Amino acid sequence: MGRERPEEDGLPTGSLLLKGVSGDGSHSNSASSSDPSVTPLVVFSTLVAVCGSFVSGCASGYSSPAESGIMEDLGLSTAAYSLFGSILAIGGLVAALVNGWMTDMMGRRRTMGTSQIISTAGWLSIAFAKNALWLDIGRLLNGLGMGIACYVVPVYIAEITPKSIRGAFTALNQFLICCGISLIFFLGTIVSWRILALIGCIPCVLQIFCLFFIPESPRWLVKVGQEKEFEATLQRLRGKNVDISREATDIRDYTETFERQSQSRILDLFQRRYAHSLVIGVGLMILQQFGGASTFTSYASSIFESADFSSSIGTRSMAIVQIPATALSVILTDKAGRRPLLMISSAGMGLSCFVLGFSFFMQDMQYWKEVTPILVYVCIMVYSVTYSIGMAGLSWVIMSEVFPVNVKGSAGSLVTFSNWSSTWIVSYSFNFMFEWSAPGTFWIFACICGLTILFTAKLVPETKGRELEELQASLAHFLQ
Repeated sequence: MGRERPEEDGLPTGSLLLKGVSGDGSHSNSASSSDPSVTPLVVFSTLVAVCGSFVSGCASGYSSPAESGIMEDLGLSTAAYSLFGSILAIGGLVAALVNGWMTDMMGRRRTMGTSQIISTAGWLSIAFAKNALWLDIGRLLNGLGMGIACYVVPVYIAEITPKSIRGAFTALNQFLICCGISLIFFLGTIVSWRILALIGCIPCVLQIFCLFFIPESPRWLVKVGQEKEFEATLQRLRGKNVDISREATDIRDYTETFERQSQSRILDLFQRRYAHSLVIGVGLMILQQFGGASTFTSYASSIFESADFSSSIGTRSMAIVQIPATALSVILTDKAGRRPLLMISSAGMGLSCFVLGFSFFMQDMQYWKEVTPILVYVCIMVYSVTYSIGMAGLSWVIMSEVFPVNVKGSAGSLVTFSNWSSTWIVSYSFNFMFEWSAPGTFWIFACICGLTILFTAKLVPETKGRELEELQASLAHFLQ
């Protein structure tokens, strides 16, 4: 089958949207109006949205510092605590099945509020738990809230921000996740696990309150036919004296065009026109996890211990270096571009895994045993930094940019399900692989990171400085 022609699909070919996109998917300057300045409302709305990211970071990092206290106070076995730790991923998987539908049906703002209500219930269940059942229920609720937030937050930010700062603001999602992990880890050494769970409620309640003061996504408003609210919201976001007529027309034409093609059903994703976007979104999520990302988050302590290095020093160092590295990613996303950062990140991750495998190989061969601990420590730090600079956050940034509004809900569910299921597979299989061969495990990760470089170079478009409408039209093959 050849690529669909616009005339055959009944697509309008003369809209403002399509005039600025060339046949090869590149964009011309004529399509882009002057980018409006960043308004205080855009900044405030973004900060409110990333409160959800902070909550996700707190949930991710909670099980590590709370382990000894919970096991001692409630008498949990190692197996019971392992269930408590891993059930977060089950909640995320369940949420991935509905987060896109919720975002489309309820709107971005209500969906964020729902995720935080669920997360608040989860934290309270953990804080006042008397047995393992209530702990597991709370952890499952945290996973549900986190699975919803991990999709809706970057989508909302991408849809309200001007193109010149869209990447940086969306990358704040990963930065706040890192901040949440680090804060909960350090507070866990000071306060009890129950107090730590109550602290986790604070950003949930803060976001629920502040959501009343931020606008809905203008792109969702035009999708559901709320024209007056759409223009008023876009004007508030861009500034009182800014001419929004060009941007409003482009968004409206684009949305109406895509809405005529299909509704947001999962089967509609598998039309030829959406194949490129789908490969990009799902591919980046799978490669991110199979490149070892969740392994270093979940099993860093055991990796350090296997190399005879202090796990406490190692894990604290990881928590510290990830914050400035992710901050650097926020700064560079709209300057260097997404593609270069993804390739540099994947190269650093791959090199780190290769040397890490070599270190364990030399340890197995009884060579350089005194050097192995330092080499493992350095490699994991380099991996943490390079992962935070690119693959950690930019996969979600690009996911929020490439899918058209009419399939964004179902696409979001599929992409986040791919991410959570890949996370579970890698996390579950790592211990078995590590026992089989520590060097082989990290060399497999290194090969997958190398594959990620090729995948990015060949298939991932540069989205820096491009309007969402223009980018998505080119990926969906609107034009010849």
